[in-house]
Amino acid sequence: MQKTVEILPDKAALTMRALELILAQAQNAIAERGRFTIALSGGSTPKPIYEKLAEQDLPWDNIHVFWGDERYVPVEHPDSNEGMTRKAWLNHVPIPAGNVHPMPTGSGDPAIDSAKYDAELHAFFQTPPSEFPVFDLMLQGMGDDGHTASLFPHTEALNVRDRLITVGSKDGQPRITVTVPLINHARVVIFLVSGANKQNALRHVFATEGDDAQYPSRLIQPQGAFLWLLDQAAAEGL
Repeated sequence: MQKTVEILPDKAALTMRALELILAQAQNAIAERGRFTIALSGGSTPKPIYEKLAEQDLPWDNIHVFWGDERYVPVEHPDSNEGMTRKAWLNHVPIPAGNVHPMPTGSGDPAIDSAKYDAELHAFFQTPPSEFPVFDLMLQGMGDDGHTASLFPHTEALNVRDRLITVGSKDGQPRITVTVPLINHARVVIFLVSGANKQNALRHVFATEGDDAQYPSRLIQPQGAFLWLLDQAAAEGL
């Protein structure tokens, strides 16, 4: 799919543009299919977007929230993506508890928890094991090393093509993460990238030729709409 790149003046403008796009996607999905499914990104860039979503009056019964990756820590831990999202957004809106689908991290074995979330997604989307569900929207971030979700450079998770969820690894610490094909099956994928420290990785990710294992965000080539929102600091030098 052809990617669209929008360059916003600063992180505040990026936040408002992302909010606008998320709300439009939610409205369209609910109008067309009766529900909106979104997989969230962690990190500092989406947090203000989640804070803005907490202020919206939305049809929460029709919105289902999932995560694209999770650190292997309890929800109370400061590094938990779920914990951050709950504090910034979900604790402040009347979304039904059953509409929130966190990645499990409690069994003590990341492989067991990753298989559990894989099964939960198949059950929710009613897809057979050989098929990939289609999310309405996947929010993705990108690290200064070019990773997205918990798909880090030169890790085994990059090569998984037969599962929805796998175990990622960052500096020996396990993560639960969506796989490349699950991201690529989404109706819409939006990358949110801010900060001057992302410039080098962006150049490699956007280059015509490059090393996918070194810059994993290159592997994201969705079948649906593909949008990059960059702030000016990140986009310098492209």
